[in-house]
Amino acid sequence: MRYTEARMSKPSEDILKDIEKDTVNFTATYDDTGKEPSVLPTRLPLLLANGSEGIAVGMATKIPPHNIAEVLDATLHLVNNPDATVEELMDFIKGPDFPTGGIIFGRQGFTDAYRTGRGKVKIRAKYHIEQNGNKELIVLDELPYQVNKLKLVDQIKELKAKSSVEGIEKVEDMSGREGTRVVISLKKDAEPQIVLNNLYKATPLQTTFGIIMLAVHNKEPKIFTLPQMLEVFLSHRKTVIIRRTIFDLEKAK
Repeated sequence: MRYTEARMSKPSEDILKDIEKDTVNFTATYDDTGKEPSVLPTRLPLLLANGSEGIAVGMATKIPPHNIAEVLDATLHLVNNPDATVEELMDFIKGPDFPTGGIIFGRQGFTDAYRTGRGKVKIRAKYHIEQNGNKELIVLDELPYQVNKLKLVDQIKELKAKSSVEGIEKVEDMSGREGTRVVISLKKDAEPQIVLNNLYKATPLQTTFGIIMLAVHNKEPKIFTLPQMLEVFLSHRKTVIIRRTIFDLEKAK
């Protein structure tokens, strides 16, 4: 019960809109002292926007987060073109949109996931090179999704101490309000690209996100393609609008 209190953000208006108009079913709370909605009447396709991750008995789900504006544009396109293909929807949804940034290396992984429900995405840190006198600095601006920055910095320091990766002089975390800034100072004759390639192999500067688009629908777990996932959302919205209209009609009568 202590977990159910939260300060609402602006989008919550769209997530909870019309909940008081009998648009969704309510079930008993865990201690049977009240009622709670079994699902929300959301106007936003949150499963794709927020992503989801979890493991159950014999199954797992790992849906990456997406840009909400892109998902809504794709949903509207599907309303007007019910037979839209994955390729057409990908004109709107360019790929996963990870909140920590980074660079998705290649399109094949998420294209496979949108077509079949499964795929693998390779993510690399975003960086730029700066000059400091006669030495070069690798500055990390964005990290792959779910990579712990402090652990990453410690890992690079450890590799430097063991001389597992050559060419590193020191590592500093200079991150602040402006965002991530991890500075890897290189030795005089070190080649930044060689150091980076070695770090990709030895640290989470490069990670793989395995996509499994599994969700529970009608009390059954199922792996969805991108069009199927949006179709289920539209079906839910249709039910909500019909129930809302019936409620308004009964009230008017």
